[in-house]
Amino acid sequence: MTKKESKNDDNFMEKIVSLAKRRGFIFQSSEIYGGINSIYDYGPLGVLLKNNLKKAWLKEMVQLNDNVVGLDSGILMHPKIWEASGHLEGFSDPLVDCKSCKKRFRADHLLEAEGLKPDFRPSEFKKHDLKCPECDGELTDVRDFNLMFKTFMGALESKTSEIYLRPETAQGIYVNFQNVFNSMKVKIPFGVAQIGKAFRNEITPGNFVFRMREFEQMEMQFFVHPKDADKWFKTWQERRMAWYLSLGMDKKKLKFRDHKKDELVHYAKQATDIEYDFPFQDRELEGIHNRSDFDLTQHEKHSKQDLKVNDLEAKEKYIPYIIETSGGCDRATLAFLIDAYTEVETRSGDKDAKHETEVVLKLHKDLAPIKVAILPLSKKLDKEARQVYDMLKTERMCDYDVTGSIGKRYRRHDEIGTPYCLTFDFDSLEDKKVTVRDRDTMKQDRVAIEELSDYFRERFNQ
Repeated sequence: MTKKESKNDDNFMEKIVSLAKRRGFIFQSSEIYGGINSIYDYGPLGVLLKNNLKKAWLKEMVQLNDNVVGLDSGILMHPKIWEASGHLEGFSDPLVDCKSCKKRFRADHLLEAEGLKPDFRPSEFKKHDLKCPECDGELTDVRDFNLMFKTFMGALESKTSEIYLRPETAQGIYVNFQNVFNSMKVKIPFGVAQIGKAFRNEITPGNFVFRMREFEQMEMQFFVHPKDADKWFKTWQERRMAWYLSLGMDKKKLKFRDHKKDELVHYAKQATDIEYDFPFQDRELEGIHNRSDFDLTQHEKHSKQDLKVNDLEAKEKYIPYIIETSGGCDRATLAFLIDAYTEVETRSGDKDAKHETEVVLKLHKDLAPIKVAILPLSKKLDKEARQVYDMLKTERMCDYDVTGSIGKRYRRHDEIGTPYCLTFDFDSLEDKKVTVRDRDTMKQDRVAIEELSDYFRERFNQ
């Protein structure tokens, strides 16, 4: 970028949100009706980017690991699952309302803002006599607000027909542990990976797609012998960090943060976050957790099913420990957008350029929505240029762009992260070659049309 500190500027997120809408990555949901808070729709390029991210995750977790398999469990599940997991009783936010301005706040956030320990027991909160941060009004007592979305299944809306949208994907893996173990003939240690939607009625969502009420998770639950849990925890911690780096994320922006004992959730023996240096306060990108044997023990107790593993060689039966890797697909998408966003001096050669800087989205080639853009120099070359496009689009995602000057088209594709722009000019009719421009190096190669497939296969390693 033109300034090192620009990604920490106050208006940087405004640039990201503006780019996301202007170029078709992410839109505010229901925008023509005024929008719906903290719900977003992925546009044409956003869908491609997010799908590429999920594809890269599945390749890393399932394809390249012979002891990890995939799963796609239901969003709606038996209500007793959430009783067993503790979500019905403990999955809540502590809330207070202002009696004057009627605004709602999380009690623990108000305590943290005052430099106090975020202990939100009603008695602890009340003794501090905090006031409304907006109008200095009196606050109500603390109330717990369950974060799960509730709906009804069946013809009647009654207590017996209550059901919930899942607040996480992990429970779908736990309740299918026995099915996967028996059907796939896997052995401990093994993992189950899943990408799917989850829903949380967050009271304080925000920071674009970082924290939403409807979001997508990329989770893997790895089942191990209890004595091997520490080893696998460290292994998956290293592997997950290496994945982000392999897709070009800035190493200086990533770090591990170990959870202290007093912040561990009740089921966790150990937890580490992979944090990215977002322009805002929130940092967590992915969590790696040693969940002990809590989950399968709870489901064994509530379902009355035997979920123990019978190790005939060791002559023992045991409940496996679980090492979890839990990442947000939307958070990762946002992090890669932020990390790739680069402002450079005008370089397109476009005489009509009105700005001193241009945006280049330096996305990793595996993540880029469009891999190759075919740009005919003139509309008179449309027929021949389209033949090149038709040939290449069967191999990877391409775009045919004939609108505007060649400089504007270069800038447009730099801004959406297209790694290669291919220009079909009048000489192409004679020498049967095209000019291929590299997004990052600006290097231009004159390549024979008949050699283009091999040329791009080598550069995309596929």
